[in-house]
Amino acid sequence: MRLIHKLLALILTFAATPALADAPLFLLDQTRLPFDLGPGAPQNQPARPSNSPYAAANSAASPANSGTSFANSPRNTQNEKRVIFTADGSAVGYYAPNGAGTLNLFTLTGKRVAYRPRGSKSLFSSDGRWCGTVADASGGGFAFGIIRACAGLF
Repeated sequence: MRLIHKLLALILTFAATPALADAPLFLLDQTRLPFDLGPGAPQNQPARPSNSPYAAANSAASPANSGTSFANSPRNTQNEKRVIFTADGSAVGYYAPNGAGTLNLFTLTGKRVAYRPRGSKSLFSSDGRWCGTVADASGGGFAFGIIRACAGLF
C-alpha cells in the first residue's frame, strides 16, 4: 500500500511539471509493483490474446497504429499536446489513441515504440514484451512507468 502512495505522489509531482507536456515517463522496478499493475495480473499478461502485438487493434501493420498516418504523426497538432517527458523535462515522444482503444507511444520522429491495449493497465513493446504500466494523471493525460529495458526504446 505504501508503494502505491509513493507511485501516486510521483505521478502527481510529474503531472504538475512542464505546462507544455502532459505525460511524465519514469523508470519503475517491476518487482515492487502491486499485483494489479504488473504483468502477472490476468488483464496485463503478455500472453493474453487481446494484449498480443498481432491482435488487430494492436498490430503495427494497422494504419491506426502507424506513425505515418496523420493521426499518429508528429506533424499532427493534437499530438503536440500529448508530449511524453522525463523527470528533467526532456521530451522523448508523444502518445496517440486509436479508434479501437489502443494507446500508442511514439518517439519524437514518429516511430511506434509501445502500446497499451484496451482493457489493460500495461504497456507492451512492439514485439509484445511487457514494458510497464499506465496511470491517469491529474488534470488529464497519463503517466507512464516503464522498466529500464524499455526506456531505451525512446
